[in-house]
Amino acid sequence: MTITLEIPDDLTSQFTRPGQGLARTVLEDAAVEAYRMHRLTGAQLRRLLGLASRDELDGLLKARRVWLEYTLEDLQRDRETHRKLGL
Repeated sequence: MTITLEIPDDLTSQFTRPGQGLARTVLEDAAVEAYRMHRLTGAQLRRLLGLASRDELDGLLKARRVWLEYTLEDLQRDRETHRKLGL
């Protein structure tokens, strides 16, 4: 799908990041916000943005100050899994 947006010329600099085109910046902003709102999974976000690895995605999210939601329950579940696996 192609979406066309009209942004006044005097506001385009507010939407762009250094070294990045306007269209890419707006796409990343919308995609990261959808991820933050749990409307996209990490895998879907990677696919949408054409990122090759989970590390690339993690770097993008870190740069955007989007932190992993990792609760105490997640930690306990991971510890129990490690225990069962003998790790």
